[in-house]
Amino acid sequence: MSSPLQRAAGGAKTALSASSSSSASLPFDDRDSNHTSEGNSDSLLADEGSDFEDSLNRSVKKRAAKRPPKTTPVAKHPKKGSRVVHRHSRKQSEPPANDLFSAVKAAKSDMQSLVDEWLDSYKQDQDAGFLELVNFFIRSCGCKGTVTPEMFKKMSNSEIIQHLTEQFNEDSGDYPLTAPGPSWKKFQGSFCEFVRTLVCQCQYSLLYDGFPMDNLISLLTGLSDSQVRAFRHTSTLAAMKLMTSLVRVALQLSLHQDNNQRQYEAERNKGPGQRAPERLESLLEKRKELQEHQEEIEGMMNALFRGVFVHRYRDVLPEIRAICIEEIGCWMQSYSTSFLTDSYLKYIGWTLHDKHREVRLKCLKALKGLYGNRDLTARLELFTSRFKDRMVSMVMDKEYDVAVEAVRLLILILKNMEGVLTDADCESIYPVVYASNRGLASAAGEFLYWKLFYPECEIRTMGGRERRQSPGAQRTFFQLLLSFFVESELHDHAAYLVDSLWDCAGAQLKDWESLTSLLLEKDQNLGDVQESTLIEILVSSARQASEGHPPVGRVTGRKGLTSKERKTQADDRVKLTEHLIPLLPQLLAKFSADAEKVTPLLRLLSSFDLHIYCTGRLEKHLELFLQQLQEVVVKHAEPAVLEAGAHALYLLCNPEFTFFSRADFARSQLVDLLTDRFQQELEELLQSSFLDEDEVYNLAATLKRLSAFYNAHDLTRWELYEPCCQLLQKAVDTGEVPHQVILPALTLVYFSILWTLTHISKSDASQKQLSSLRDRMVAFCELCQSCLSDVDTEIQEQAFVLLSDLLLIFSPQMIVGGRDFLRPLVFFPEATLQSELASFLMDHVFIQLGDLGSGDSQEDHLQIERLHQRRRLLAGFCKLLLYGVLEMDAASDVFKHYNKFYNDYGDIIKETLTRARQIDRSHCSRILLLSLKQLYTELLQDHGPQGLNELPAFIEMRDLARRFALSFGPQQLQNRDLVVMLHKEGIKFSLSELPPAGSSDQPPNLAFLELLSEFSPRLIHQDKQLLLSYLEKCLQQVSQAPGRPWGPVTTYCHSLSPVENTAETSPQVLPSSKRRRVEGPAKHDREDVSSSQEESLKLNSIPPTPTLTSTAVKSRQPLWGLEEMEEEDDSELDFAQGLSLMEENEEEELEIQDESSEERQDTDMQASSYSSPSERGLDLLDSTELDVEVSVPRAGGVCVLGKCWQATHVLIKLTERPQPGGGPLSCLWGFYGNPGEDGLPIGLLLCPVYSFHLSHYRISDMTGPLPSSTPYLKDVTIWKRQREKEQNEAFPQAFPWALRGRSWALFF
Repeated sequence: MSSPLQRAAGGAKTALSASSSSSASLPFDDRDSNHTSEGNSDSLLADEGSDFEDSLNRSVKKRAAKRPPKTTPVAKHPKKGSRVVHRHSRKQSEPPANDLFSAVKAAKSDMQSLVDEWLDSYKQDQDAGFLELVNFFIRSCGCKGTVTPEMFKKMSNSEIIQHLTEQFNEDSGDYPLTAPGPSWKKFQGSFCEFVRTLVCQCQYSLLYDGFPMDNLISLLTGLSDSQVRAFRHTSTLAAMKLMTSLVRVALQLSLHQDNNQRQYEAERNKGPGQRAPERLESLLEKRKELQEHQEEIEGMMNALFRGVFVHRYRDVLPEIRAICIEEIGCWMQSYSTSFLTDSYLKYIGWTLHDKHREVRLKCLKALKGLYGNRDLTARLELFTSRFKDRMVSMVMDKEYDVAVEAVRLLILILKNMEGVLTDADCESIYPVVYASNRGLASAAGEFLYWKLFYPECEIRTMGGRERRQSPGAQRTFFQLLLSFFVESELHDHAAYLVDSLWDCAGAQLKDWESLTSLLLEKDQNLGDVQESTLIEILVSSARQASEGHPPVGRVTGRKGLTSKERKTQADDRVKLTEHLIPLLPQLLAKFSADAEKVTPLLRLLSSFDLHIYCTGRLEKHLELFLQQLQEVVVKHAEPAVLEAGAHALYLLCNPEFTFFSRADFARSQLVDLLTDRFQQELEELLQSSFLDEDEVYNLAATLKRLSAFYNAHDLTRWELYEPCCQLLQKAVDTGEVPHQVILPALTLVYFSILWTLTHISKSDASQKQLSSLRDRMVAFCELCQSCLSDVDTEIQEQAFVLLSDLLLIFSPQMIVGGRDFLRPLVFFPEATLQSELASFLMDHVFIQLGDLGSGDSQEDHLQIERLHQRRRLLAGFCKLLLYGVLEMDAASDVFKHYNKFYNDYGDIIKETLTRARQIDRSHCSRILLLSLKQLYTELLQDHGPQGLNELPAFIEMRDLARRFALSFGPQQLQNRDLVVMLHKEGIKFSLSELPPAGSSDQPPNLAFLELLSEFSPRLIHQDKQLLLSYLEKCLQQVSQAPGRPWGPVTTYCHSLSPVENTAETSPQVLPSSKRRRVEGPAKHDREDVSSSQEESLKLNSIPPTPTLTSTAVKSRQPLWGLEEMEEEDDSELDFAQGLSLMEENEEEELEIQDESSEERQDTDMQASSYSSPSERGLDLLDSTELDVEVSVPRAGGVCVLGKCWQATHVLIKLTERPQPGGGPLSCLWGFYGNPGEDGLPIGLLLCPVYSFHLSHYRISDMTGPLPSSTPYLKDVTIWKRQREKEQNEAFPQAFPWALRGRSWALFF
C-alpha cells in the first residue's frame, strides 16, 4: 500500500519521465551548459510541482486516523527516562525560540538528548514543535526571519520561501555553513549529526506519521530550489543527509524483511503438530507492516532524489555538487541493491568531467568505495566500459590530489577487475613514477608494483606475518625492475624511481644482500647497461634509507620525520654500513675501469655511518678502500669521478675520527704523487717548445686531479700557485700552451687564492700577508682579463666565471660582519675590465640559437647544456651589478634584452630588476630609460629615421617598454616621481637632436615618444596634464615645427589624454544616481567642458583653464561677486596662470617629496588629491575642483577631504539629505591648516538651517545668517577671499597660497 506522498511523487515521476530521461541520455559534453546553470533555471519541476503541499495535506488527514499496530515494534524504542527530565526543565524555564539552533551551534550537548527533548515538545504540541524544527533549518541558512503559526496555516511553502527570501540579508555573503570563526567551525558537523540523529530517533514513531517528515521534505525541496545561495546550500545538505539516514533505515527494514521471511518459512515448514497458527499470523502481520514502512521510506527517498538531487547535482555552486556526489556514493555503498544501478551511476560518471577540483575528488572517492568491494564490481562492468577512458585520463589531472585519487582508483580496478585495464592504459600511468609530486609518484609506484612486480614476487603470509622472500623471488624483483628502468629510457632518474616504489616495495629495495650478490657474481649475465642501472638502484636505495628524504625536486609537504621513522632510519643506516663496508672495496676493484660505474660507488660513502669503521674494528677494510680510491684517482681524469673521490676522502679526513691519521696519510701520499708528476711535466713544457698529445694529456689530467682535490682539501703547503702562474703567463705571452692545460691551471690558482683568504680570515693577518694576497688576486684578475680575449671559447667562459666570482668575493661585502681588517683586500675593477665583462656578455650570452627539437637527440641535449652555461654566466654578471662591483648603469646591457630573451633568461633578468629597484628606485628607472635609448639609437643608426616605427625591431621595443611599465606595479602614488622623471627625460631625449635648418623633417629621435607612451598608464591624471604642458613648452623651442602635429607627438598626447575628465563630464557614462544631477541646461555646459578639454590637448596653445563647474555656472546664474573678485585679483590670477610644470631652468628636476606621499595616504586617496611638487608650490591651474562626495554626518564629526592646491575656488558636493526629525546642521566651519598646526580658522559661520530637502549651503564672507533672498544651492562653494578683507582680518596676507598643500576639513 503506497502512501499519498509516494503517489504524489509517482505522479511527478510520470510527468518528469520525458524530461529526466532525455537529460540523462545526453552525453556529458552536451550537458556542460546546464551543468553550471543556476538551480532555478535548470529545474525539471515547476514551482507547483516541487511543492508537495497538496498531497501532503491529504496524507496528513489520512494518517491522522491511522492507529499504531497492535503487533510488537520491529525494535525497542529508546529509553525515555532522560526525556522526562528534559521536559520538566523545559516547563520550568521557557527557552527562546531558537534554542534548537543555539544548541546545535554550541555542539556541547548530547545530540540524542537534544532530539529526544524536541520529540517530547512535538508530542505535546505538534504545530509548535514542527515550527521549531522549521525555524531551526531557516536559522541554519543564516536567515533571521521566522515562520509564524499564521504563515504556516495560511501560506504555501513557496509563499513562505518567497517571504523569507525578501527578508534575507545577503550583504555579507556568509552564512553558517561558510562563515569564518571558531564558533562556526564545527557547525556543519553538528548540523549533519542532528539530521542523522533526528531520523534515527524517529524511525520507530514519527517517521511514518506522515505530517513532520513529509512537510519537512517539502520545505527542504522548496528551499533547495531557491535562488538564494544560503537557502540552496543548507537545504541541499540537510536533504542529502536526510536521504542518507533514510537509506540506512530502508536497509534495516530490508534486513528485517529478510529475517521475517526466514522465520515465516521456518514456521510454515514445521509439521502439522508443531506449527503455531498464531505465530504464522503474527509473522504475516509483521511482514505487512514492514512492507508498508518500506514503501513509505521509498516514497520519501524518491521525493528527495527527484526533488533535490536531480537538480542540485549540477548546481552552479561546486560545494552543492560535491555534497550530492558524496552522498550518492554513500547510498550506493550502503544500499547497493537499490542504488548500485546504471541509472544512478551515470550521475557520478557525468560529474567526472566537472571543472572544480572538489567535485572531481568526491567522484573518485565515491568510486573508490565501490571498486574497493569485490562483491560490487560485477555491477560496475557497464559503467567501467563507458567511463574507463576518463578515469585513466584523470591521472594527468592538473590538481595533484585528484590525480592521486585517480591512480588509487585504478589500483583498485587493477586488483578487483582483472583484464579491464589494457596494456595501453597501464603504459600511460607508468611515466608518472617520475613526477615531481611525491604523492602522485608514490601512487603511480604502487600501481607499477601491483601490475608488474606483485604477481611475480608475491609475498606469501604465514600465521598472519610476512615470511621472508626467497632469494629467487628477490632476484626476480630486481630483474623486473631493471627491465622496466631500461625500457623507460630514463636512465638518469633511478633515484626518482626508487623513491616512487619506496612506500610499497621498500623491503625489497632494502635487500642490499641480493643487490650486491647480483653485482659481484662472476657468472651473472648482466649487460653493461644493466650493471650501471643496478649500481644506480643500489646507491639510490642506500641514500633513501640513510637520509630519509626524497631526491632533489620532489616535494613531500612534510616538515620532518617522526620518532619512529628516525629510529628506522638509524637502524637501516647501521645495517647498510655493516653490510657494504667489506664489499665496497670489492665493488671498486671490479668496476674501477668504468667511470660511469665507479662514480656512484664512491658516493656510497656519504650514506655510511663512518663510526662503524672504529666500533666494528673494520680498519682493514678502510685500508683497502683507501688503496682502491688512490687507484681510481690515478686511473681516471673525468670530473665526476675526481669530484666523488675528493669528497669521499674529505669525509674520511675528519679529525673527530680515530682513523684520521690513516686517512690524512693516504691523502698526503696521493697529493705528493700528483705534485711530483705535475712538477716533472711542467718542467718539460717550459723547456720544450713542442709536446706530443700524450704529454699534453698527462699534464692536463694531473692538473685536473689536483684541481678537484684543491676544491675539497687545503693543498696550500704544496705551493702550487707559483708554477701554475708561470704556466698561465707563458700561455698569455706565447699562446703555445694547449687549452686543455690552461683550464685546470686557472682553477688551481683560483682555489689557491681562496684557501689563502680562508687562512687570513681565521687569524689576525699581518699587513704583509694582506698585501701579498692582494697582489696575487690582482695578478690573477689581469690574467683572467687577458683570457677573455682568447680564441678558445671554453677558456673565455672559464675566465669569466672565475673572474666574476673572485670580484664578488673581494667586493665591499667581505668586510661585513666585523671583518674590517680585510678592508685592504677590497677590490674595484677598472673601467676597462668592466667594459670587457659587458662585451663578453653581449658576445656569449645574448645570442640567438636555433629552436630545440623534441629534446631526445644528442644535439638537443648539448644545446640545453649550453643554455645552462649561458644562464650561469648571466647570473654571475647580475650578481656583480647588485653587489656594487660594477656600475649599475651596466645593467642596461641586460635589461634591454629582457623581452627578446624572455624565455631563456626572463627569470634572472626579472629578479635583477626587482633587486635593483629595491636598492635605488630612481636609478633603476633611469637605467630602464637608458636601455630603451640604447636600443633606439642602435636601430636609428642601422635604418635611419624614415619609417622607423614600422620596423619589427621597433615593435619589439614597444613590447619591451610595455614590460618595463608593468614592472612598476599598480602603486601609482609610490612610483609617481619615478614615472614623471622617466617621461621628462624621455621627452628631452626625443627632442635632443633637431633636424637641419630649413628641413621639414621631424627630429630623428621623435619616434621615441611612442615608446614613452607605454608608460603613460602609470601616470595619475594631474601629472598627465603637467607633462602635456611641458611637452608643448619643449615643442615651442623647435624652430621647424610642422603645420600639423607629428605622428609620434599625436600618439604620445593621446596616451596622456584626460580620460578621467571625459568620464566625469560625459552624461552617458555616469551612473544613474549621478546622471540626474547634470540634467537640463547643465548637459550643454558639460559638453562644452568636454570639448574644451579636447581642445587643451592641441599643442599650439597653452592648455586653457577648465571651466568653473559651480552650481551658479550650470544654472547660468550670475556668480556672486565673481566678476568683482577677478578684477581685483588680476595679479594673483596672472601668477597662477604663469605657473607651469617645469621651471625655466631645464637642469632642475621635478621633485616629489616622500613626506607628501606619506601624508597623502592619511588623507582621502582619490585621484583628484594632490601633493606638493616642491616647497615653491608649482601649480598648473588657477583653480582646482575637489570632486569628492561628502556624506553629511547625522551626529556630527569631521570629514577630511584631502589637499587644497589652489584656493581660487574649491567645489565640494554634499550628497546625503539630513533625515527628517534629525535636527539641523548646527554650524559649518571651514579651516585651513591641519588641526593642531599653525592654521587659523577662516571664520565663516553658517547659521542653522532646518530644511529637510536637498540642502546645500554656500559659505560666504558673512558671519551672520544668509540673506532670505539667497536660494539654496546644489553645491557648497568656498571662494577665494578678497585681498582688502584679508588685510583687515587676522589672516595671512597671501591666504590662497598659505592654504596650498595643507590638509583641510569641514566640521559639522
